[in-house]
Amino acid sequence: QVQVAESGGGSVQPGGSLKLSCAASGSIFSVGAMYWYRQAPGKQRELVAVIASSGRTNYADSVKGRFTISRDNGKNTVYLQMNSLKPEDTAVYYCNVQDTWWGQGTQVTVSS
Repeated sequence: QVQVAESGGGSVQPGGSLKLSCAASGSIFSVGAMYWYRQAPGKQRELVAVIASSGRTNYADSVKGRFTISRDNGKNTVYLQMNSLKPEDTAVYYCNVQDTWWGQGTQVTVSS
């Protein structure tokens, strides 16, 4: 009924940048809060950033100042701009919509 799809993952060197996208489609006309999570090997999935329908944002301390979450309500899409990437940012990044629907994840690898 509602599909969530991430894209934009890849491999970059430390200090590099990457932009993730996540689009919600299907039986949905607009969305509320949208979230980015990540899960590194052997670690629990953690919340990275959230953006409310109002545009209010919050970030994990580990990414604040480096990552920026934004949204395009007309496209039901959320973005995560990741700058100054570190090896510890390596993880599968997941999009979540309205605390209800999950994407399949996109791999981000940061290594030299």
